[in-house]
Formats: sequence, C-alpha cells, structure tokens
Amino acid sequence: MEMLTIGAFAKACRLSPKALRLYDELELLRPARVDPETGYRYYAPEQLEQARLVAWLRRLGMPLARIRQVCALEPASAAAEIRAYWARVEAETATRRDLAAFLVDHLSQVPRKDTTMLELRYAALSDTGLVRPANQDTAYAGTRVLAVADGFGPAGAPASTAAVEALKFLDTEPLPAGSVLNLLEDAVQGATQAVQDVTRNPEEDGTTLTAMLWTGSQLALVHIGDSRAYLLRDGALFQITHDHTMVQSMLDEGRLTLEEAMAHPQRALLLKALTGSGPAPAPDLRLHDALPGDRYLLCSDGLSGVVPDSEIQSVLTTIPAPEQAVRALVIAANNNGGPDNVSCVVADVVTTDSP
Repeated sequence: MEMLTIGAFAKACRLSPKALRLYDELELLRPARVDPETGYRYYAPEQLEQARLVAWLRRLGMPLARIRQVCALEPASAAAEIRAYWARVEAETATRRDLAAFLVDHLSQVPRKDTTMLELRYAALSDTGLVRPANQDTAYAGTRVLAVADGFGPAGAPASTAAVEALKFLDTEPLPAGSVLNLLEDAVQGATQAVQDVTRNPEEDGTTLTAMLWTGSQLALVHIGDSRAYLLRDGALFQITHDHTMVQSMLDEGRLTLEEAMAHPQRALLLKALTGSGPAPAPDLRLHDALPGDRYLLCSDGLSGVVPDSEIQSVLTTIPAPEQAVRALVIAANNNGGPDNVSCVVADVVTTDSP
C-alpha cells in the first residue's frame, strides 16, 4: 500500500504537521505506520477524509473531545451531533450579541439631567450549600453598599468577612466630592489590610470581592476574583464583571473553547484575589448609570458555577421581591447539587414613589 509522508499528508488535508502530531498523541488521528527507527509517521490515502473532517470541525471551534466522539459515529449520527453542537454555538453567540448591544447602549448614553429620585431595594442571603462543612462566603446589602466575598483557604471565612466589613463604612459616611471610583479603590486597600490581619497562612488564605456603591443615580462597581455581578435590564440578563481566572484568560486568548473551559480541571484557579500577603491587586472599576427597573445581582460562584444563566434570568424576571429572589436563587443552587457555598445580593433600582 502506498503511504504518504506526514508532510505530503499535511498538505493534502490542510492540517499542519504539528497538528497531526497532536492528534496522534490524542489518539484522534493515528498514522497508518510509524518507522520504528526514525519515528517518522506515514499515512494512508484513505485517512484523508477523516483528517479533513477533523480540520473542518476544528474550524467550527469544536473541542477535541467532542471531535473524537463525532469521528466515531456513523455519518447520519455524526451529522446530528454537529447540528446539535452548532445550535448551542448559535445560542451562545446570540447571548454575546445581546451583551455587545447592551455595552454599546450603555457607553453611548448621555447622562440624565432629569430630577427623578431613585433608591435601592435590596436583600442578601448566604448559604453553606449541601457539600461544604462550613460557609466561607459573606453577602451584605446596606443603604449604599452591596457586596459578595468568597473566601478560600483555612481562614477563608474570616477573610471574606473582613473584606466586606472594610467597606461598610461607606454606608454611612458622606460621599466626598470627586471620583467615587477613587474612593472604592482606596477602600480595597483597606480591605486588603483587613484580610491580611485575619489570615494565618498568607499563601493559602484569601477572598474574592465584588461590590457596588450606590450614589443616588449611579452604581460604582469594584471587582476582584470570580464572584460576579449581573444586570437585568428590560428582561435581558448581562454579566457585567469579568472572571479573574486562568481559564477565563485562556478563553480570552482563544486557547480554549467555552465547552473546554467548562470541563477544565483548573477552572477555579484565580489570577486575582485579596490574599494574606502582598499588595492589593488592581481591581476592575466601573460606573453604571442606574435606570428605574434595573435589577442587579451579585453572587459567588456557588451560584453562577452550577445554575445556568437562563435559570438565573428566569428567577430574576419572575420573582419581584428581592427577599424572595435571593431565596429562590439559593434554592436553585442547592437543587443543582449545592457543591459550594452560595451567596447572592439582589438590588432593584426604583423611583422613590414606587409602591
């Protein structure tokens, strides 16, 4: 049987030799023969069809594990699997399109000059979940401050409590003239020191921190870690924070697909957090103009990691009272196995004359 060298085969199927070597290691596309002395790979001409299929599926962005499954199927079943995969991609693309539209609208808004008085109505709830022996989360909702912190390490619970406690003074202190974002950034310095004061293992203990400060017309956001903030506006749900995780950075760089990221063994590895050692990391800081009817959700990954966004959106859309909404979200997390502590804050922007 006439064999193709790896170079000739790569040219014929439009896969690089490097990709062919990777697919051999993953047992996705094994060569027909390997020279026992040189280790050089040879391929049979009839393998070209499978190689081209692999190349096409990678162009679709399909994860390698799923490609392996597709290649093992009969043509009709493989076609059905590809159809199902693409339907999911289109749904995810629609979600990202909605987020892009929201960001364009949000950044294009002209600041309001009306005199409508707004206020927050809010609730916070934290639960141990069904698996963890103790609760290391802290959730808080006050007159101006909304916050969720997810502690980790032996002193995770006091770390998350200390971080949130360090922000509570903003509930009662007059907001000074100038940038409220600078005020929040300074508060994070205080939260970092508070965490370092209560931790015992500087390299192991720490906490995430996602918080918002209400000014009367805007919400100032500060974010470190993988707790999240969402905005429900006009029935659409938008994630307004970016996870500071290794897996998210690999997604951003195009090194992982979303499906591969969801199953990655190190998906919880943080790139930023408030820890027991070192200076405070640079937080994400942002101002959000508030509109009547907006609903904000802050949560730990005990909620976002186990409850799909569609289910979170359904709860936030259908349950009007913040107290009932946070309770329903915790129940949803526990109904999905409750593998982690779960904490959430729900805050509604309403006019002062709303019932």
